[in-house]
Amino acid sequence: MRLPDFPWDQLVSFKEKARLHPYGLVDLSVGTPVDATPAVVQQALAGSADAPGYPLTAGTPELREAAAGWLARRLGVLVDPGAVLPVLGTKELVAQLPGQLGLEPGDRVWVPTPAYPTYEVGALLARCEPVAGPADGVTLIWLNSPGNPTGRVLTVDEMRAVVTWARERGVIVASDECYIELGWESRPVSVLHPDVCGGSHEGLLAVHSLSKRSNLAGYRAGFVTGDPALVEGLLAVRKHAGFMMPTPVQAAMAAAYADDMHVADQRARYANRRAVLAAALAVAGFTIDHSEAGLYLWATRGEEAWATVDALAEVGILVAPGTFYGEAGRYHVRIALTAADSQVATVPERMTMLSPVAATGQPGHGARPGHGARPGHGARPGHGARPDYGQPVTQGSYGGAEPDIR
Repeated sequence: MRLPDFPWDQLVSFKEKARLHPYGLVDLSVGTPVDATPAVVQQALAGSADAPGYPLTAGTPELREAAAGWLARRLGVLVDPGAVLPVLGTKELVAQLPGQLGLEPGDRVWVPTPAYPTYEVGALLARCEPVAGPADGVTLIWLNSPGNPTGRVLTVDEMRAVVTWARERGVIVASDECYIELGWESRPVSVLHPDVCGGSHEGLLAVHSLSKRSNLAGYRAGFVTGDPALVEGLLAVRKHAGFMMPTPVQAAMAAAYADDMHVADQRARYANRRAVLAAALAVAGFTIDHSEAGLYLWATRGEEAWATVDALAEVGILVAPGTFYGEAGRYHVRIALTAADSQVATVPERMTMLSPVAATGQPGHGARPGHGARPGHGARPGHGARPDYGQPVTQGSYGGAEPDIR
C-alpha cells in the first residue's frame, strides 16, 4: 500500500531558521492547543481515576446524554443519546471510517480540496479511491465545515445539495465538524440540522471533537453520531477491535460537554489572537481568503507557498505551506491561532521586517490570487474556479498526515 509521505520534516530547517531570530520563534504552523485544559474537565478526570474495570465501547450513559444535550443546546440538533458513540480522537475515526463502514476496494470516497490529508489516507487504507467531487462509484462523501485549512463555511444550501445528491444514490455523508463552535464571520451549521437534512439523519454521520474547543487534544476525545443504524454498525466493529475510550476520559468528556463557559472563554482568546494576526497580515500585504471560521487564517501574498514560509521564517514566524493540503494551496499558507498571547503580540512588529515579494515569485508575473480581498472576505465558495469534480485524487496530493490532529 502506498500512502502519502509525511511532510512535516520539510519544515525542520525553516523552524531552525525562525529560532535564530532575535525575538525567538513564534510557531503558527500547527493547530495544537496551548491554553490550559479547563479545571472542570481536569477535576472530572481525576475524580474518575479509580477505574479498574474495562470501559464501555459504547460510552457511559452520562457521556452520551451530555453529548446529546450539547448538540441540542448549541447546534439545534436532536439525537437519541443511544446514537452517540465516543471515539479515540476523531483523526482515528476519519482514518478508519471507510473500512469500518465496510467499503469495498475500488469504491470511491469524495474528499474536499484543499483538505485535511487524513480523508485521503482513510480512503487509501480501505483500498478505496479518493476523488475530488461527485463521480460514479462514490460510496462515501466527506464534508468539512468549517474547513481545514481554509476556514471555509459551507452554506445550508450547499450542504443540503450534497445530502440530496447522496440520498438519491444511497451514498453515506460524513461531516467533520470539529471546528463548529469557532465561527467568526459565519455561523457553521451541522449536517444533522433540520434545515440541512429535513429532520431525518438517514445516511448521515457527524463527527465532533473536544481537541480544539476545549483544549483536550491530549485526551483523544471525540464522538460520532447521526443515523442510528450506521452508528450501531460502527459500534459492532469497534467492540470487536477493542476501540474503548478510558473511563476517566469518558468522565472528562461528559464534564466538557455539560459546561459552556470554558468554551466562551477559549473563543475569546482565539478571537483576540485572530484580530491581531489578521491586522498584521493585512498591513504586510497579505490577502486572507475564506477564514470565516475555524482555527486558521488562509493567507497569500501572491507567491509560491514555500517562498512565503521562508520569508516568514526570516522574521521568526513558522507557518504551514498550503501545499501540505493539496495543489489548490500552492500560493497560500495556513496560519494557526494556537500560540501564546505574548508571542502573538510580537507578530505586528515582526511583519514590519518582512522582505517584499520577489518579482519572479508572483504567479503570472504579478497576478495575485484573491487580489483585493479584505481579511476574512475572500472569494465565496462556489464562485470562480471550481475543483475538477470527478477526477481521482493523485496519491500524495494532500501531502500526507499532519501533527495538528483532531
